[in-house]
Amino acid sequence: MDRTLIGLIGVGIALVLIFLRVPIGIAMGLVGMAGIAAITSSNAAFGIAKTIPYELIGDWNLSAVPMFLLMGYVASATGLTNGLFASARIFLGRVPGSLASANVLASAFFASASGSSVATAAAFSRISVPEMLKAKYDPALATGCVASAGTLGSLIPPSILMIIFGIMADVSISRLFMAGVVPGILSALMFIGYITLRVVINPKLAPRDHTVYSREEKLAALKDVWPLPVLIVGVLGGIFSGAFTATEAGAIGAAIACVIAAGRRSLNRDTFRQAVVDTAEGTSAIFIIVVGAAIFARFMSYSQLPASMSQWLMGVTDSQIVMMLAIAAIYLLLGTVLESVSIMLLTMPLLLPILNQMNVDLVWFGIIVIKLLEIGLCTPPVGMNVYVIKSSLGDRIQLGTIFRGVGGFILADLVTLGLLIAFPVISLWLPDLLAK
Repeated sequence: MDRTLIGLIGVGIALVLIFLRVPIGIAMGLVGMAGIAAITSSNAAFGIAKTIPYELIGDWNLSAVPMFLLMGYVASATGLTNGLFASARIFLGRVPGSLASANVLASAFFASASGSSVATAAAFSRISVPEMLKAKYDPALATGCVASAGTLGSLIPPSILMIIFGIMADVSISRLFMAGVVPGILSALMFIGYITLRVVINPKLAPRDHTVYSREEKLAALKDVWPLPVLIVGVLGGIFSGAFTATEAGAIGAAIACVIAAGRRSLNRDTFRQAVVDTAEGTSAIFIIVVGAAIFARFMSYSQLPASMSQWLMGVTDSQIVMMLAIAAIYLLLGTVLESVSIMLLTMPLLLPILNQMNVDLVWFGIIVIKLLEIGLCTPPVGMNVYVIKSSLGDRIQLGTIFRGVGGFILADLVTLGLLIAFPVISLWLPDLLAK
């Protein structure tokens, strides 16, 4: 049988297994081994399956994953993220839809510590949604805001998805982190702008908060949130200044989080143990997925399917913008049925050869991919963040209400995506500036 045909069949089987809810790492690993065996031999397949886990997990760059996870879990478990929403609420009190905008701002800061969209959505579904509902906010706006703002965890560095993409695409993780800053801020501002516009048009969606806060209350709010900005500046400032690499930053960030928590007397044996256990579980899940994806990528290389696709697509168009729009359409479609990690790991082995042949800047492309995956976290019927919020709120809010709420935020995200595709400088300006 032709190698390319075997590759196509393998992609189809992998998709079917993932749709059947077989864990993605297991599905891709098994399909990869079977495909390699079909193309070469079973001995070669088992040999690759033995060597790839050791070579991949032994990669120094992957050590950033457990360290950034530990940083986030320590910050969350010890209360370093407490007070974010309350503080943002005080400083945005005069803005229409202030509670929803405060949630966006707090989510952006929380995302910088957690690196996880799902964790950000889960945290603020318990913190800000009850407050907005208590203030008579429209339930769709309240829940849609939290689900959408949670996606900032993927784009604002440090981001676990960026680390995985950087390793798969062999690009600088530090440059990816730098490239995510401006698009992350732009995304947050677009959300706040959308909230403000909607509330100005229809004030019934979010009654105005006429509370006047004193200077002492504002200073007290700043005292509650200082640990997180210090942690963020310490980590990102060190990376951007060149004091340490993105890989080293994970360990340094975890150490800073522990020192701050210990200084605030919120770090004890139980909280640290829970953070370590959560880190071990999260790291194991990610590494299983990455190993399975690496075996699948080797299968794709042997099948020559990516090379065949590259030749075909190059014959159709040589425009980077047209290619990016086509890839965006594919990702948006896949985002309706698959979760973000599955999409990235399944498509990268196919797309990277095409992108390299077209001389696409992979840092820019990485930001586009992360943005597309963010949108997928809210699109029906999968919409991981939507289901996280539904799980947290129980029967108080219907699933359809949350999906209705994220609709406008998805449109805002699509506008941001269009800007990022049309103007690569938005993503590349900061890494290019700091490289000089």
